[in-house]
This record gives sequence, C-alpha cells and structure tokens, in this order.
Amino acid sequence: MSAATRSLAHASRLQAGERRRFALSTALAFGATIAATGLLATSGYLISRAAQRPEILELTAVITAVRAFAVTRAGLRYAERLASHDLALRVLARLRASFYAVLAPLGAGALGQHRRGELLSRFVADVDALQDLYLRALAPPIVALLMIASAALAAWLMLPGAALVIAGGLVAAGVLGPLLAGLLSAQAGRRQAPARAALTAELVEALDGGVELAVAGRGPDRVARLRGLSDRLTSISRRDALAAAVATVIGSALAGLTIVAVLLVGIPAVHGHVLAGVLLAAVVFIAFGAFDALTPLPAAARSLRGCAEAAMRLDELAALPPAVSDPVAPRPLPVADAAELVLGGVRFRYPDSPEWQLDGVDLRLAPGCRVALTGPSGAGKSTLASLLVRFADPTEGSITLGGVDLRELALDDVRRTVVLSAQDAHVFTTTIRENLLLARRSASEPELWEALRTVQLADWVASLPDGLDTLIGEDGDLVSGGQRQRIVLARALIADAAFLVLDEPTAHLDPDTAESLLHAVDHAAGARGVLVISHRPEGLEQFDVRRLERGRLQTASHVRT
Repeated sequence: MSAATRSLAHASRLQAGERRRFALSTALAFGATIAATGLLATSGYLISRAAQRPEILELTAVITAVRAFAVTRAGLRYAERLASHDLALRVLARLRASFYAVLAPLGAGALGQHRRGELLSRFVADVDALQDLYLRALAPPIVALLMIASAALAAWLMLPGAALVIAGGLVAAGVLGPLLAGLLSAQAGRRQAPARAALTAELVEALDGGVELAVAGRGPDRVARLRGLSDRLTSISRRDALAAAVATVIGSALAGLTIVAVLLVGIPAVHGHVLAGVLLAAVVFIAFGAFDALTPLPAAARSLRGCAEAAMRLDELAALPPAVSDPVAPRPLPVADAAELVLGGVRFRYPDSPEWQLDGVDLRLAPGCRVALTGPSGAGKSTLASLLVRFADPTEGSITLGGVDLRELALDDVRRTVVLSAQDAHVFTTTIRENLLLARRSASEPELWEALRTVQLADWVASLPDGLDTLIGEDGDLVSGGQRQRIVLARALIADAAFLVLDEPTAHLDPDTAESLLHAVDHAAGARGVLVISHRPEGLEQFDVRRLERGRLQTASHVRT
C-alpha cells in the first residue's frame, strides 16, 4: 500500500454519526438519480403512447407517474444536497480541529523548518480538499455502481439484449473515463498542492514584509516572483482541466455509441414483435438517465487523487516528532510558593548545530527572587527562556521545579507555573481586553486596569474612545512597538503563575521609561520569582544580574533576594 493510499484510508475514517450521514446522502443521491431516470423513461413512453392517440384516460397513470418522478427527483436532490453538505462541513470541522490538535504540540521547535505560508496552505487548502472526499470522490462511484445494476435490470425486463448493451456501455464509460482522467491528472495532482503552498508562502511573506520591500525597492522583483509562481500553478491547473475535458469527451462518445447500439438492438426487436414499439423510447431513455449518473466519475477520480495528495501532505506534517511531549505518567505539581526553579549543568544545542547554545548553565530562581540575565545577542538568553517553559528540553543537565525534573511534569502544569513573555510574543487581531484575558479568563476588570497601570498604559487606554475594547490590529499593527510590548508584559502579569520570565520587556522604550517600568514590575510581581532577560542596564539595580556569554553563565555582579 502506497503512502498516499495509507493517508487516504486514514483520512476517510468516519465516526458513527458521520457514517449514518454518509449512508443517508448516498441513498438520497441514488434515489434522485433513479427518479430522474424514471422521469426520462416514463416521458419517453408517454410521448410514444400519445402518438397513437389513445383515450386520455388511458394515459392518466403514466401522466401521474411523470409528475411523481419529477416532484420526487427535485425533493430528493434538495434533500441530498442538504445531507451531503452537512456531512462535508461536519467532517471538515472535525478534520481541522484534529489537525490543529496534532499541530499545536509540535511547537516552534518542530515547525521552524516550515514557512508560515506553507503551514497555512496545508491547514487551509489541504484540509479543505478533504471535504470533497465523501461529497465528490466516494459517493459518485457508489451511486454509479447502483445505477448500472438498476438500469441493466430495468432494461432486462423489457429487452434482455438491450440490457447487455446498456450494461456494457455503462461499465466501459464508468471505467475508461475515470481511469484516463486519473492518469492525465496524476502528475498535475502531485504538483498542484506544492505549487499552491509555494505561492501562499511567498504571498504571506510579501504581505508581512511589504513595507521593507517597498523601502528597499524590491517590490517589482517580488511581484515578478509571485507572477511566476502563479503562472506555474495556472499551467498545472490547465493540465487538470484538460484531463477533465478529455474524460468528458470520452464519456459523451461512449454514451452516444451505447444509444446507437441500443437502437440497433431495439429496432429489430420491435419489428420482430419482441419489444412493443412504445417501449423503445423508454429503453433508450433509461440508458440516457444511467449515463447521467456516470458524469461525475471523472471528476471523482481527480478529486480522489487530490484528496490522497492532501492527506499525505497532512500526514507528513503530523508525523513530525514534537520538540517536547507529556510524560506517560506526569508527577504532581510541587507546591508553587515553596518550589524553586533550578537549572543544573544545562547544556543545549540544536540538532543541526555543532555549537552549544548553552554550555553548563547553573541558575536558581526561588519565589520572590529577582534575577536579570544580560549578554550579547546570540549568547543563548532566549534559548534559556524557552527551556524554562519546555518549548525544548536540555540536551544535557536538568531543569527542576521543587526538585522535580520538568520532563516529569505535564506541559500544562509547567506553563501554568512558569509564564514566558517572549520578545516576539504574538498579540491577536482583537481588542486589548481579549489580549489581556488570554492569560487568565477569570481576571476582573480592576485586575486588567491594575496590570495596565503597572506597565504604564492605563492613561493611554483610558483616553481611547473604546478603552479596553479598542482593536489593536493584526499582530498589534495599530499600536506602537513600545505599546505592543507593554500589552504583552501586562498579559504576563495577569497570569496566575509562580514565576515570570520576561524576555526584553523594555524593548522599544526610552531609558527613563524602561527603568520605571522594571521598578513597577518588581513591585507588582510580589512573591513571584522574576527572571528578566535584557541587554540594557536600566532598572536592573534591584536584580541579581548574571551575564551569559557564548552559552556560559558568568558570576553575579550583585545580589538581591
């Protein structure tokens, strides 16, 4: 079994309620197709019989049947659309949630090699592609198979020879058209998803860096690059469209040949009084209706291949090993107000790096302690901060909380106890209030204002027309860099955590504001342990200052506990 087939089989597993909905939508589709074919056959018989000018009462039953088939076809088709789209949307929601549940634990460590646009393409386009699996890939072949058997049976009851012709033509069209469509679109299907991902990645990057590209005068170059990727995707899509056109032509040709063959069998049967003349049109229209059921098959073959490629790409991402994971049997969280956070002989390096980012670091952070970590860029300060919240684990050595190795604790427990306010922490495209409540949903409005006063934003927020309900734009684009950084810091202060790790909290601030801000944070933190990472000296007088150089921790310049 190929990787694509295995991925498709995994993606096609339905839950109990979804299986019932799939069976219902397939049954409704088959019923609508039967009704449409019945409408054609009875209409053909009605026209033929009416040409003989019988009494109108002799046609009443047939006229009623035509009306019944017409109403039934419309009702079943409408119900099938409701049921199938309900199924597709439910499956889509489940797939997206389950994929995110797999994606979230990977973290930056496992996903860092992928561009944001590529991840977006997989999360959106590839997951969206799987909604076609049941609606357009699996249901049409089932309906077509049932329709071939039903049409052959109905024709057999009237003229066995015509039934064999119809069955042969339907089988040929049901196999050759989809097979050829699948073969022609195979290469396009394999190339389309990566091409779409590459275009999305470049587009996201161009939008994020639009200002820089304009300032550097590189906008036209990036536009040309995007146009090239777009042309490549268009060329691949054109090949897929060509496959669809060829399959449609083959299907139409086989349908026409089958109808001619039915007439070649049926007309002699009428002359030989084997088949009543008024039934000839009914037999022909049964073939017409059955071929309509085969029309979606080439598209189903292409959708099936596209779903297989999408499922394989999602499985490739889901198969990445997470940077960290929960222990099988997590230990209880130590009592936070008495627990110390201790790094012992910590060494760390990235898998592809020959150099140690951290080399034998020993550090102790007790409740109520204030420690500052300084050092040049690239010394390993942010790496140390990420280890404290288990975005990664030490290569050697240990980090303990209350004497318990962090690797023995549940990730949620670690991150509730140790909160990181990263230098590049994300702010969401929503209000100031919602960004603050992300840290603790139960925080009261007075607590939000208190945190804003600590970071010296309360007066600014109060002056805004919407106050806490002011939108801050995508990633904080509607506020200044300093305001954005302080919103992130206020969010960390609201968190109910025993330890705060603040990475460059005074970035984008002038020296006087930076100093007063750190004094305010020191006071607001109370009994919590605080580790501040900064390359600036302002406001660090009350901290136990340590310097990190080339991954090694230097002696303290002064101590305060």
